[in-house]
Amino acid sequence: MAVNIHPTALVDATARLGDNVSIGAYTIIGAGVEIGDDTWIGPHVVINGPTRIGRANRIFQFASLGEMPQDKKYAGESTRLEIGDRNTIREFCTFNRGTAQDAGVTRLGNDNWIMAYVHLAHDCQIGDHTIFANNAQLAGHVHVGDWAILGGFTVVHQFVRIGAHCITGMGSILFQDVPPFVTAAGSPVAPHGINSEGLKRRGFAAETIAALRRAYKTLYRSGLKLDEATAAIAAEAQTQGDPAPLAALADFLAAPGRGIIR
Repeated sequence: MAVNIHPTALVDATARLGDNVSIGAYTIIGAGVEIGDDTWIGPHVVINGPTRIGRANRIFQFASLGEMPQDKKYAGESTRLEIGDRNTIREFCTFNRGTAQDAGVTRLGNDNWIMAYVHLAHDCQIGDHTIFANNAQLAGHVHVGDWAILGGFTVVHQFVRIGAHCITGMGSILFQDVPPFVTAAGSPVAPHGINSEGLKRRGFAAETIAALRRAYKTLYRSGLKLDEATAAIAAEAQTQGDPAPLAALADFLAAPGRGIIR
């Protein structure tokens, strides 16, 4: 097992390091930490356990990962942080472990691009291929779907859900859920159509994007109540060659949450 550990780094004897792991100067790797193959960790990083980090991640200087949750109810329970593969985590990011009052784990999926000063509080669940711009701040129990993009200084209230393929503008403040595919901005945040440009870049068919635009109008401009709009979108999904995007939108709307942005 080839590893590159700087002489000034402190690595607990119980930490498990994969092949080709690199650990920079003055970095501290605590007990119960597992780091996968080909992961690079810069200088002055602190990682406490229980924390599991996957393969081929890049973690930049001054990040603090796996520290105890900032929750006054926390009483030393064994909770953890899980980070997937191929993530970039930039300077001064802080990711806390979960709490016993929720899943007990904070999760970051695969292929995420996390810029400087991002905070993931306890029990956050982040999908794959997301981008969090500088100073995006998530309170506890927030769920973020795949391919979501959070603009710089986006602030998210606890228990908020952010659907897949969403994008938020710089300085957005979220107190309620953002449905999938929606562009949102403002303080407090408001919907501004669907994320059509992002969907085009990810290969969504023109007819699917058109169907999502119609669904957005059904949700926000038809005057229907939320349950009525949800039912209409679910019915429309059955008429599509690819029903999955509209069905995912309808499922999100039908699930319990903090209510959607209006």
